[in-house]
Amino acid sequence: MSGVGNGDRENAAKIFADLAIELHESTGVEETVETVVQFALQAISCTHAAVVLATGGGRFGIAAATDPVMETICQLEIDTSHGPLIAALTASDTVLVRDTAKETRWPEWATKVGELGLRTVLQVPLQTADRTGGVLSLCSTAADAFDADDDAVAHILARHAAVAVAAARHEETLTQAIDARKLIGQAMGILMERYDINDDRAFAILRRYSQDNNIKLRDVALQLIDTRKLPTTHPQEASGAITHADRAIGH
Repeated sequence: MSGVGNGDRENAAKIFADLAIELHESTGVEETVETVVQFALQAISCTHAAVVLATGGGRFGIAAATDPVMETICQLEIDTSHGPLIAALTASDTVLVRDTAKETRWPEWATKVGELGLRTVLQVPLQTADRTGGVLSLCSTAADAFDADDDAVAHILARHAAVAVAAARHEETLTQAIDARKLIGQAMGILMERYDINDDRAFAILRRYSQDNNIKLRDVALQLIDTRKLPTTHPQEASGAITHADRAIGH
């Protein structure tokens, strides 16, 4: 399919209509970003595309890439913390390299990328209302490959991607939270039935083992469900029903 940079507005409208449907049907971050990079190849005059996401603590990771060359280019910047992708992430601003053969801002990066056959590089931040969550990285083997239409479409695609990724991450977080609550509830039920204690006391047992052993509450619950035993360490004893249940559950 030809890019919308040729002025094919009907084609552009169809591309983004299809994109909206596919993003809505994507079931997680991985599927979402893969959809984005594949649509980039259709909608923009690029030959390579990738999405790099912030993973927390100032770290970044390649979430999707169309090919090994793109993986290599992105990983180079992640490893060296140097180049237009990193600049776009840290400044939350678009960075365009029209020709790697003439690039002077990042000469070492430009030489390596040029050796891999890429001449034009466009980095567009994935921005939502409150944060920059990553970058849509677009490259071409031709110099000065992107025109004004390509730039406009890239920004629209990046906005779609930013919102979709944020929604997918939120959905995954909610799913994990719901799953954790179900596991904890099931573990509490085991304690309540086996030791004839109420839900407050059962939760207190799980929480104490979580805190004393530095294990997530969800993982304590999962271990209890799988093995019918709590972690086999010796936390400081407490009094009353908790002490009784703590001791009993390990036997």
